Amino acid sequence: MSDSLDTVISAQLAPGERLIWSGKSRGRFRLSAQDFFLIPFSLIWCGFVCFWEWAVVTSHSPLVMKLWGIPFILIGIHLLAGRFFVDALQRSKTFYAVTEDRILIVTNLLFKNVKSVNLRTLGEISLGERNDGSGSILLGPVRYSSTGPGIARYNPPTLDIQEGRRVYELILANQKRILSQVSR
Repeated sequence: MSDSLDTVISAQLAPGERLIWSGKSRGRFRLSAQDFFLIPFSLIWCGFVCFWEWAVVTSHSPLVMKLWGIPFILIGIHLLAGRFFVDALQRSKTFYAVTEDRILIVTNLLFKNVKSVNLRTLGEISLGERNDGSGSILLGPVRYSSTGPGIARYNPPTLDIQEGRRVYELILANQKRILSQVSR
């Protein structure tokens, strides 16, 4: 399975579809809004599970009881640190494209996941810029209906890219062109 930007994106283009921009996600460590909940929760989880496992091991409990805590320790390690590595790996395998008609988000990790957002039907779009010029472009409204784990599934598709402002303006100009053609 090739992970070249051109190969991954060109495989998703329809015949005659014109590519305007393509790029890769910034695959590195980042904190998100849900981490304000998950970090304290994972510290409490790990503390409790490690204390429980230590108490079981030192009290000469049966082997089953000693083994029972291992999956909970592994879950705690994932919550505490592993999820950051998984997220960075997933983003390093994510590719983006803007064509004349749509935005493509292709994740090529264990299996290929393709999201296509039509510019004609795309409503709200917003840009969150960082000091280094990179940014996150949200393709739809953010729903604030949940504040716990799993909040990411309530967020719209997002482009997390190095050249946020330029691509944001490119999408808006392309969307304006499409909508002006429809109104004629």
